[in-house]
Formats: sequence, C-alpha cells, structure tokens
Amino acid sequence: MNTHPYLRAYLAGIFVPTLVLPLLLTVFIVVRIVLKVPVPIEQAMIFPMAVVPSLFGLWNMLWLGSHESTHLPIGLHGAVLPLLMAPTGALVATSLGVLVLNSHGATWFQACEISYALIAPFFVAALAVYYLVWKYIVGSLNRVLGIA
Repeated sequence: MNTHPYLRAYLAGIFVPTLVLPLLLTVFIVVRIVLKVPVPIEQAMIFPMAVVPSLFGLWNMLWLGSHESTHLPIGLHGAVLPLLMAPTGALVATSLGVLVLNSHGATWFQACEISYALIAPFFVAALAVYYLVWKYIVGSLNRVLGIA
C-alpha cells in the first residue's frame, strides 16, 4: 500500500502559514482602514499568501527526502528557509519597484523607510521563530502523520 509520505509532508508544511497569513492580512487591512495608514499593506501580503504556504510544504518535502542522507534536525532545516526567502523576496520587490534599497535602509512603497540597523534584529528574530515553528509545530505534525 502506498502511504504517500510526500503528500503528508506537504500538508504538514502548509499548516502553519495557511493559518497565520489570513490572520495577518485581516490585521493589516483593519489597521489600514481604521488607522488610515497610507501604505498599501494588503498589496504586499497577496504575493506571500500565494507563495509561502506552498514553499513551506515543498520545504518539508525536501526535508523528508533529504533527511536520511543529511540527518539535519527539522528546526535547523526550517531556520534555513528565511535565508532563502529574504533575498528572493527583496529581489522580487526591488524588481517590481515596491522596495528601494538605499545606503542607510530600505524604503517600502516610497512611504515607509526602515534602517538596516532595525532590519537586522528582526531578521535574527525571524530565524529564531522559524526554528521554533519548524521544530515544535511542523515536527510534531510530521510525527503525527507518521513521516518523521
């Protein structure tokens, strides 16, 4: 009997972003409508909502396929994902004109400027969050689904 381990790995991977991203979009839209924030935040959320769940699922499938040869813990495997997503996202946003990189920081939608000194600790925090999410949530889903 074929138990479809890669399908189960994909489903375990998409679980977290499928729950979190719509909640974030709701919060951002409420902030924009109620607080009248002029930055089109919802436009910046549409692309991640389409790509991130699939990327999480594919990343979990990659972990499942490579785990026997690499023996990489799932938390560490998950923490590598932002190292790939951040430069790719910045490249796409820069090419679309949504993000402008200056010598002192980044400007989103020509309205919100963030210095690199502020971006760095948030990126380190994102690495830690990804590590914990992958270690405890995705890893436990993998165990429940019998693929870990």
